[in-house]
Amino acid sequence: MKRNLLLACMAAVLVSCGNSDKTAETKNADLSLTPSTEVTDSTAVPAIEWLGGTFQDLGKVRNGQVVEVTYRFRNTGKAALVIEDVSAGCGCTVPEKPAKPFAPGEEGEIKAKFDSRGRIGPNDKYVTVKANTPNATDHVLTFKVIVTE
Repeated sequence: MKRNLLLACMAAVLVSCGNSDKTAETKNADLSLTPSTEVTDSTAVPAIEWLGGTFQDLGKVRNGQVVEVTYRFRNTGKAALVIEDVSAGCGCTVPEKPAKPFAPGEEGEIKAKFDSRGRIGPNDKYVTVKANTPNATDHVLTFKVIVTE
């Protein structure tokens, strides 16, 4: 009788252990199928609107003159706009990168200085802006200047 009772207890323990493992597996499987409660808004992205456009004609300047060009922008998106990098097409143009992020609706500027020394004649230059806008599209800003003697 003791032997039958002992066998019955052992069988109960084995069955319950097997079920608890399966229950744990079922719970883990259910957790992996449960959708996340975290909601992300795919429309909450930054966007740049270039106020005044992306091209400027600076007209004529004298050889050796350093001129500054400024491009104004507004974040028309729904998330912070970060200007990640600003670069120029050549060493005669030195751009400035804004250090801070721009909140939705906030305006900012990209400035660049062009050194006309030794660049007599028409000059078409560009500044490339990398930002955290969708599709990682670079924004190309251009300007034209005629350097006279």
